[in-house]
Amino acid sequence: MAVNITSIKTSSNGIWQGDDPLHFAFPLLILQTVLVLVLSRLLAFLFRPLRQPKVIAEIIAGIILGPSAIGRNQTYLHTIFPSWSTPILESVADIGLLFFLFLVGLELDLNSIRRSGRHAFSIAAAGITLPFACGVGVAFVLRSAIPGADQADYAPFLVFMGVSLSITAFPVLARILAELKLLTTRLGETAMAAAAFNDVAAWILLALAVALSGGEGTHHSPIISLWVLLSGLVFVAVQIIIIKPCMSWVARRSQDEGGESEFWISLTLAGVLISGFMTDFIGIHSIFGGFVFGLIIPKEGEFTGRLIERIEDFVSGLLLPLYFASSGLKTNVASIKGGKAWGLLCLVIVTACAGKIFGTFVVALGCKMSLTEAITLGFLMNTKGLVELIVLNIGKEKKVLNDETFAILVLMALFTTFITTPTVMAIYKPARPGRHNLPHRRKLQFSSSPPSSHDTKELRVLTCVHTSRDIPSLINLIETMRGQNNGKTSRLKLYILRLVELTERSSSIRMVRSARRNGLPFVGDRRDPQDHVAVAFGAYAQLSHVRVRPITAISSLSTMHEDVCTVADQRRVSLILLPFHKHRSEQSGDLENFGPRWRAVNRRVLREAPCSVALLVDRGFGGGEQISSVEVAHGVCVVFFGGPDDREALEVAGRMAEHPGVCVTALRFVSGNTGGEDERQAVKLKPAPSKNEEQSYTFSTADVDIEREKELDEAAIAKFQQMTESKAQYEEKLVRENVIESVLSIGRSGDFGLIVVGKGRFPTSSMVAKLAGRPAEHPELGPIGDALVYGHGVVSSVLVVQQHDMIHSDEMPVTPVPVRYGETTATDGHRTMTEP
Repeated sequence: MAVNITSIKTSSNGIWQGDDPLHFAFPLLILQTVLVLVLSRLLAFLFRPLRQPKVIAEIIAGIILGPSAIGRNQTYLHTIFPSWSTPILESVADIGLLFFLFLVGLELDLNSIRRSGRHAFSIAAAGITLPFACGVGVAFVLRSAIPGADQADYAPFLVFMGVSLSITAFPVLARILAELKLLTTRLGETAMAAAAFNDVAAWILLALAVALSGGEGTHHSPIISLWVLLSGLVFVAVQIIIIKPCMSWVARRSQDEGGESEFWISLTLAGVLISGFMTDFIGIHSIFGGFVFGLIIPKEGEFTGRLIERIEDFVSGLLLPLYFASSGLKTNVASIKGGKAWGLLCLVIVTACAGKIFGTFVVALGCKMSLTEAITLGFLMNTKGLVELIVLNIGKEKKVLNDETFAILVLMALFTTFITTPTVMAIYKPARPGRHNLPHRRKLQFSSSPPSSHDTKELRVLTCVHTSRDIPSLINLIETMRGQNNGKTSRLKLYILRLVELTERSSSIRMVRSARRNGLPFVGDRRDPQDHVAVAFGAYAQLSHVRVRPITAISSLSTMHEDVCTVADQRRVSLILLPFHKHRSEQSGDLENFGPRWRAVNRRVLREAPCSVALLVDRGFGGGEQISSVEVAHGVCVVFFGGPDDREALEVAGRMAEHPGVCVTALRFVSGNTGGEDERQAVKLKPAPSKNEEQSYTFSTADVDIEREKELDEAAIAKFQQMTESKAQYEEKLVRENVIESVLSIGRSGDFGLIVVGKGRFPTSSMVAKLAGRPAEHPELGPIGDALVYGHGVVSSVLVVQQHDMIHSDEMPVTPVPVRYGETTATDGHRTMTEP
């Protein structure tokens, strides 16, 4: 039934007055938007393990909402997406598309393209020429095989087919490269430069195709197409000659004013709309104007970054998914009927992949790239996605592509993009320099004498920061470990690794380019005044004479641990400090989870770190104030049961004892059993691989001489007492029954601001071994650390230390089995611990 669009009202009077909100434009648009957002986010979550770009989920969500799936139900289609709502939905979506292409233009740096050299240009030329020719060849086949495909003119149909098979989706490729940590490698930079060349050429060809196609099915004089092209060239010339210098002046003014003025941002956004209007007025699609305007914005300085931050979430998160919904409503996979149609789909996919990959591969080999890099580059350049969908939608809007041809090309774009990430991960595994080259790292050291001018020993610490809430407690912890200071320089060298989750936002991609070199995090020469983490630790460095080097790691959380371990190995650090994934609530005082996925990052670092690791559970350590070097600000208690982790915790405490403002107490727990059968009782740890590691403590499975370990425990205690004489207190605490309650009493007393414990992966005391069967809240903390973190009434912060030792690296859940001393020995993977 035909509907007069002018009769549609914007908002209803409400259901109580008899109005159905779904019959009014604005409430229906709200419902459509919510439906699109929920479905696209759900699919993005499901595709996350496959490491697919978000655009895949959004395209599929649009197809599901259209006539290919849910839209088969005519009641749903006429209720949620009635025909009269299509112009409204598409208008809002086109605004999002206009600003998205503006963002794409902002990402493209023409200066970097010019600097990329002839290799990238040659690869781009081959990557667009051969598939374009293949697309033209396939176009002849489709015109003769698909009913109705020959209704369009030859010239625009051939150009649209050539562009659709030859285009590389620059924004999607950038996000895939960033996800795979390849964006700043030689391969990634070549791919990005070639894709940029490709994109510029594709948009020129698209403008040509639009000019040739004219209006919906109309046949006009070639003179009109010529006038459209000439007008487009004049528009580009005006943008470069007149508008570009003006925007450079605007960027400088905005930066001089500190970026606080909204006037320049608003003026720029108005420029996007005006540019879109002008190209639409000329006869080229409005998105071409937004793209060109984004290209001429100066990329230097903070103005571009501020622009991106202001609009990217609203555009990419809200408006752009509506474009996929409107595209999905036009895509009917059911129009691909019969074996012949599906054969055409396979032909298009094979032709697109073969032309792009082979053309890129051959030229890349000619540019002296390796065989693996060349084939990987071919698959990367085969990335389609959003830009491809834009080209196809314009072709359908201009009546150049019919329903079946449109559906075939959409599925081709989906397939080629979907296979990119898994294929590249399978065939290209770049070498990561400096990972696990040495079996042992330099140990933590403390001495009893002040450092001399010729003392070259230094403690290198890598401190990881998740959020700004981590800064006060980490600075106070580092201050306690600073040791003695000669007033000029400290023996502590501090690397601050700011951990930033990689997203598909344009600002995130810009950060990757500035924070990584050759695919790895690097130490920057300049400190960003907007980076509050670097500013805070920079101020601490000046006050405490500690050398601080800031580094930023931008990765997906699934691979963040690789950056942490690589930086630790390259910088030859002795200790990694990690913040716990929970923070104390200011209201309730309890620990609140601020990011469960950060817990997985911490666990992977603990498992793969090339040095010792300390995990800080903060309950307000330092109270937000830096520890004084004159007065005792806090007491620190180190709890010692025995084993490699506890010995490393004792080393950390010994380092803290050197600080004049820290009072350290070493508390050794020993068995209080006196006589009777319990004195001869031991515990055997039996491997239990069937247990869930998420709910069970893990212990080392290495076969180590326990008596030798106990000798090392005694030597560590003796060394601690010798080196910290008059600086720290040493006590022994007898435990007769409940060791957990004895430990918790320390945390509840309030006498210590920080309690240092070992993770206890290889206990030499049966007091810890008996705890292996307790249910675990967070196994990565070990039984003692876990008890202190989740014990009721504990007010102290907790530092859990894990020693790096290749011998004890293999861990698994175990089952404690009580035995009589002498009944078993440490054989066949079972170990027996007796009371000390």
